[in-house]
Order: sequence, then structure tokens, then C-alpha cells
Amino acid sequence: MRGFGFEVISRRGSHMKLQRTTPGGDRETLTVPDHRELDTGTCRAILRQATKYVPLAQLAPLFYSD
Repeated sequence: MRGFGFEVISRRGSHMKLQRTTPGGDRETLTVPDHRELDTGTCRAILRQATKYVPLAQLAPLFYSD
């Protein structure tokens, strides 16, 4: 998510909290697991959470392959 301006601000157990600040000063936060492999449902949840801040068209290539 670094390409989208998010930085790791904390870790707790096996989860990371990513955050970025918008030009308007709003903070946008994502919490994601730090695992080598993720279940399909977990990936969907991360995608759903991330699309609140990043357009699906930009995220889809990172989650889906042709």
C-alpha cells in the first residue's frame, strides 16, 4: 500500500495498522493481517476496507489476475 501513500504506524500481534493523511488533513486507516498467505474471505475484507480510500480500478490489479 505504500504506492497509495499508506505507512505502517503500528503492529500488534500479527496485524499492522496502515495510515495516510489526505491533503485535507483527514487520516485514513486500514488494519491488515501480516501473514504470508491469506484466506479468500480475508482478501475480500481487505479489498472492501481499502476501497473506502482507494478506487477499485487501482486496487483490482493487485487482488485479481487475468
